[in-house]
Amino acid sequence: MARAPLLQLSDIALTFGGDPVFEDLGLVVQPGDRLALVGRNGSGKSTLMKVMAGLVEADSGMVTAGPGVSVGYMEQDPDLTGFETLGDFASHGLEPGELYKVERAGEGLKFDPERPVATASGGERRRAALARLMALSPELMLLDEPTNHLDIEAIAWLEDELKSTRAAYVIISHDRAFLNALTRATLWIDRGAVRRQEIGFQGFEAWRDQIWEEEDMQRHKLNRKIKAEARWAVEGISARRKRNQGRVRALQELRAERAGQIKRQGTAAMALEAGPKSGRKVMEAFNITKVFGDKVILHDFSLTVNRGDRIALVGPNGVGKTTLLNMLIGKEQPDSGEVKIGTNLALALFDQARAQLDGDMTLWDSLTGDPEMRVSGKADQILVRGNPKHVVGYLKEFLFDEAQARAPVRSLSGGEKARLLLAKLMARESNLLVLDEPTNDLDVETLDLMQELLGSYDGTVILVSHDRDFLDRVAATTIAMEGDGKATVYAGGWSDYLAQRGMEDFSESVVKPKGSAQKVTQKEAKAQKGLSFTEKHRLEALPAEIERLGAEIAKLEELLGDPALFTEQPAKFQKASDALVQRHEKLSDAEEEWLLLEEKASS
Repeated sequence: MARAPLLQLSDIALTFGGDPVFEDLGLVVQPGDRLALVGRNGSGKSTLMKVMAGLVEADSGMVTAGPGVSVGYMEQDPDLTGFETLGDFASHGLEPGELYKVERAGEGLKFDPERPVATASGGERRRAALARLMALSPELMLLDEPTNHLDIEAIAWLEDELKSTRAAYVIISHDRAFLNALTRATLWIDRGAVRRQEIGFQGFEAWRDQIWEEEDMQRHKLNRKIKAEARWAVEGISARRKRNQGRVRALQELRAERAGQIKRQGTAAMALEAGPKSGRKVMEAFNITKVFGDKVILHDFSLTVNRGDRIALVGPNGVGKTTLLNMLIGKEQPDSGEVKIGTNLALALFDQARAQLDGDMTLWDSLTGDPEMRVSGKADQILVRGNPKHVVGYLKEFLFDEAQARAPVRSLSGGEKARLLLAKLMARESNLLVLDEPTNDLDVETLDLMQELLGSYDGTVILVSHDRDFLDRVAATTIAMEGDGKATVYAGGWSDYLAQRGMEDFSESVVKPKGSAQKVTQKEAKAQKGLSFTEKHRLEALPAEIERLGAEIAKLEELLGDPALFTEQPAKFQKASDALVQRHEKLSDAEEEWLLLEEKASS
């Protein structure tokens, strides 16, 4: 018997002031679905996810969740109003016996539950929201850019969790490797419509290109037909006084059909132009050391950066990647050692905090108000690589329409803000690009173009990123910052770094619960050779889970043993009874799963 859908959207229409965002949109999420939600920046991905979560009400249509289905949503900018600490927020709505789930997620995602909300960064808030969602374990998870502000270790932990969950999920992400590893089907938002393909993200680009090719062919056929009918109409006028009105009407209908076709959004016309060549040696670091309090960021580190190098800095959040970046470009001084900056450098910086953008300024003022882009006496022009250009024309090259030019920067989506920052950066001539987390929020097409531009850029690139696919495509040298002041230089990108470290998959270095072994002995590896990586970790985690479930059952049985509970608090009695049944079912499932995995490991 077919199971009921978890969520169904029918005939959804939504308009924000101007053109419709969606019209007659429908989609179904089934149990077990693992969906990538993709589309161009500004196409409405986050808006659609909010409609699915019930946070945005459509102008018309219906959103229907299955009976008793719980839907959890992790948004890009969570509201933590009313909570003192990140832990208070992350544990809200959980039973006391479930608080361990927040601690476990906190370890994997690396957030401090004791951190006051008032002093928490945007990344810390997002990690708390993600930990809360993982702890609540809804039947349908809606994840909007979950890997933003996560380091590669935390991304690997999250991948492992999502691979082993029984919940369905929909993911918006720019991280190709993450989507490739997790998704089995793809929802593509394109010009207000949603298409579904039963292939994970790894097949999306081929599918998209095929659809576009078919569209182009149909448009070509339509244009040829219009041209032929128009020729007949002109010749018919000169040859006969009385025209065939039916064919004239048919021509008008063909032209109306062409006019009604929604034009496909093009690719941003991004360009990078290197300025005058820098010196051969761009920078040199000699035995530099940096310490903050008791924390050693770098110890006795040396590096030579030559013109044309492509260098990536990788490592866990908080290890000091941005600090090293700032020391290399002279924004911060080492405690000891020396950094020599080369000659004739023209720096262009993309900062992950996007501090160069003022949310209260319009896009127009953000460009024309930049001293390096201002054209004297021309309020509507900016300098783009030394040449004057109309501000709206330049914004259109980065896929902003004329109406957005006077809109405030804060109204932009995350991807649109990233594109605006790229517009500012690419207006300058440079020979040294410093990119701190440049991939966050960008769509696939813009990422592809950026990678191509960096490949042909006649200058030096230093970048910080947690996007493994992007690192592999761009970096020729990887500096791994491993904590305690240790930084090691490896040739190649992310996969090359892993190979040189002798690791098949970085997931093996995922943070484990406190007290668990960090290394697998040869004897254990041999015993577990029949298990996949996910199964091996699941087998290690199950005993603690079984123990926790047993403790929760004992507490619930003790609570239900109170004879006054039923008469005085019947609602609480019913809730505890339901929870006890659920815990027994989970315990039975966990014990059965442990037996199966143990048997497989021993085979």
